[in-house]
Amino acid sequence: MRLQRFLARSGVASRRGSEDLMTAGRVSVNGQVVRELGTKVDSTKDVVTVDGVVIEAAAEAAYLMLNKPSGFLTTMKDPQDRPCVASLVPRDQYPGLFPVGRLDKDTTGLLLFSTDGDFAQAILHPKHYVWKTYEAIVDGLVQDEELDPLREGILLDDGRCAPACCHVEKYFEQEASTLVEIKIHEGRKNQVKRMLARIGHPVLALHRSYVGCLGLGDLRPGSWRMLTREELDLICIEKGAGA
Repeated sequence: MRLQRFLARSGVASRRGSEDLMTAGRVSVNGQVVRELGTKVDSTKDVVTVDGVVIEAAAEAAYLMLNKPSGFLTTMKDPQDRPCVASLVPRDQYPGLFPVGRLDKDTTGLLLFSTDGDFAQAILHPKHYVWKTYEAIVDGLVQDEELDPLREGILLDDGRCAPACCHVEKYFEQEASTLVEIKIHEGRKNQVKRMLARIGHPVLALHRSYVGCLGLGDLRPGSWRMLTREELDLICIEKGAGA
């Protein structure tokens, strides 16, 4: 298989990240530095190293979902020893496990993990149209027409967003706040928060309920479970349909 695919499947990095490692001269095959993208390796014979560390071929990729609680960073290691999602998932059982995308420290909900870099790339790349569904409690009582700029594709400081699907779900009259459902297929940093702030309704609380067709169901905050083969097939069909 291609070297960058081997690295991604082994959990070293995403496919794009693996390509960056190669072009930086950090990857060797049988003792020779390999920079050329597309180089093929035989996982049963060739010895692949990254920064001198031998990379073992993954026997079988792992795929799971976590119901992320608030207060945890989406990282597998934090130099300041702050709480991070690595402590909530079976990283010892599945070496190379990494989060597929990210949720902010104060954002809760569905976070996927895998050891398969190609899977992560397919889920995260906006061209595949894997929709992420969020429930946002925002400041103020939102009128439906105020969401039109989001539906049309609102302009942020890093460019125009793709059109979002959104609607008002519930009003909290006493708190002067609104529950808004919003679906996007991009993954810019703080995107949902910035979109809603742009229309004058800053986010008070944010929860991701779905990634594509995958929902949390009765999975409790702080708990994880493996994805079923049926779920993997469904999300692969979905991303393929939008590509």
